Order: sequence, then C-alpha cells, then structure tokens
Amino acid sequence: MVGTVVVFDFDRTIIDGDSDRRMIEEMGLTQLFNQLLRTMPWTSLMDRMTMELHSQGNTISQIADCLKRVPLHPQIMATFRSVHAHGIQIHSNPTFVDEEERLRIFPYHDYATSPHGCSLCPTNMCKGLIIEQIRAFACASRKKRFIYLGDGRGDYCPSLKLEEGDHVMPRKDYPLWEHMFSNQLL
Repeated sequence: MVGTVVVFDFDRTIIDGDSDRRMIEEMGLTQLFNQLLRTMPWTSLMDRMTMELHSQGNTISQIADCLKRVPLHPQIMATFRSVHAHGIQIHSNPTFVDEEERLRIFPYHDYATSPHGCSLCPTNMCKGLIIEQIRAFACASRKKRFIYLGDGRGDYCPSLKLEEGDHVMPRKDYPLWEHMFSNQLL
C-alpha cells in the first residue's frame, strides 16, 4: 500500500492572497517597499520591512493580527476540513524574535554562504530541494505518492521533482498553471 504526502505552497494557494504584501499594505509600508523592491532580495526586503514596522512602534502581536486577517482559500479550507491532518511539517524562510522583541526573517537557503544552485527558484529557497528532502525522509519506510499544490513560478521546480504516480495541482490561471500548459515538453 502506498501512502500519500500532500505538499502545499502557502501564498495564493493555502491563503487567497500574498501574506507579505498584505502586511505591507495594511501597515502602511507600500511606499518604502516599492522604493526598495528592486534593490534587495525578497527575504532581505521583508526582514527590512519588519524592522521598519518595529521602528515605528508596531509589536509582533500587531503584525500577527494583520496576518491573521489574510483570507484562507475556500477550496483549501474545505480540503482541510475533510482530511484528518497529522504529521504536518513546515518548510519556510526561518523567522525568530530577537532580544529586542523584533521579528526577523532569513532565507531558507543562505544565498551568501550556501547557495542552492537552482536556476528555476528564487535565491532564498529551492522548493525542489525541499521536495527531495521530504521524499527521502517520508519514503525511508515505504513508497509514498506525492501531491503538490502551488501557484507561482517558484512552484515549477518542485513539480519537476515529482515521479510517476505523483500529481501536481496548479492553481488555475496562475503562473504555474500557465507555464505547465504552455510548455510542450510536459
């Protein structure tokens, strides 16, 4: 018997929007964000945005409250309600609260000291490498079928790591969907 591992992207897949942009817009950082957008890698930019929020007197609780208002995608919520979830692992850019009670955000793959080398993924995270790590761990005891849900360009690489019997479920009319259905090699 084959078990199943379901892997979800987060922004625009589990939630019906982009958590980073939601925080930036709701907390009044759009102008600064737009000024810095082309000058910094995404994860460094988001770390800079949280530092700016803290310098303006915002607390971690206020940031968390803002993010809690991001709507969950209704079809994904229906899936969660119908499936008993256990053994959930989260692979994300690492965050921590520093000694001054500020939220800090760092890349999953440190592009300065240990770049992942994947030309399909952003510098902060190769989801294809993460899929390989999950597969190695999950399949140690028996074969697993993988189902990958995603939406963006960064979800193409992990979809290429799927094997026979696995499935990718791209969000319709988003970059991953468009790329998959325009690529004649697939």
